[in-house]
Amino acid sequence: MKTFRTLMGMMLIMVSMLCFTGCGGDSTASGTVFYLSHEDSEGGFTDMIRKAFGEKAKAAGVHVEFRDAKGDVNMQIDQMKEAIAAKPGAIVLLAVDATALVPMVEKANEAGIPIIITNRGLNGGKYLSCMVDEKQAGIMQGEYMAKHLPPNAKVVYLEGEKGFVLRWQGFKEACLDKRPDVQLLASTSANWRTSDALRNVTLWTKLFPEIDGVIAANDNMAIGAVQALKDANRLEGCLISGVDAVDEALKLIENGEMSQTVKQDPNALADGAFRLVDACLKGKVPSENIVVDFQSITKDNLAQFRK
Repeated sequence: MKTFRTLMGMMLIMVSMLCFTGCGGDSTASGTVFYLSHEDSEGGFTDMIRKAFGEKAKAAGVHVEFRDAKGDVNMQIDQMKEAIAAKPGAIVLLAVDATALVPMVEKANEAGIPIIITNRGLNGGKYLSCMVDEKQAGIMQGEYMAKHLPPNAKVVYLEGEKGFVLRWQGFKEACLDKRPDVQLLASTSANWRTSDALRNVTLWTKLFPEIDGVIAANDNMAIGAVQALKDANRLEGCLISGVDAVDEALKLIENGEMSQTVKQDPNALADGAFRLVDACLKGKVPSENIVVDFQSITKDNLAQFRK
């Protein structure tokens, strides 16, 4: 009887250990966290998330290994291999490609390493997330434009990257579908970059004699649009909207050169991601993902968002 009770006790311990590994509780896992970003351009939005996450981890005494894939999916796959081999307590992933990284996420799942995503989505695998509702940003841009564009306005749209369409869908539903008099002249990807947006909008100023609004899926592209319109002496009277509320965009709004930005809060994303990581490091599986709201910023409410 004593032997039976001993065996049952050992089985219960083994079951408990197996359950614990689901949130990175593998006894061989380290307390280190790997933070793998798709791109961390100095001063850019993802760089703001990285720095805020690093500060929170440092304050909590958590060691973080940061990696920047520089937009290269193969480099990020190699970084994931490195991270999995190190058996960390968790991996924070801002994916270069939502599909290409799935097999690596699944390998981390098999190894019992929790994956926490933020800023960038994934098309498969098991993970926890601290994200925004991307469509909400587009809706806020669309509502602003629908309210402020003149009758029969002509607009252009700067996309982020192929496949990243939720912000566009939100804008279309809130503006173009509700204001049939507003004409979309052109749309193209500017790859989130100021330089690409500058080039595209410069071309559009030569093709279209009237542009009443430029809607950009992020602030970097909106900043490029501002410069192109200034160079063409076409900025006055043109409404320009972006997303992220980076410092340069806030300055342009203050100067009357941009009309709106939609704030995606990097500190809130970093805080939420770290809370999920911290829970996993402590062996407590969070029951829900975290959603962070956007906020529309114009000259009317700018003061509350300036540092």
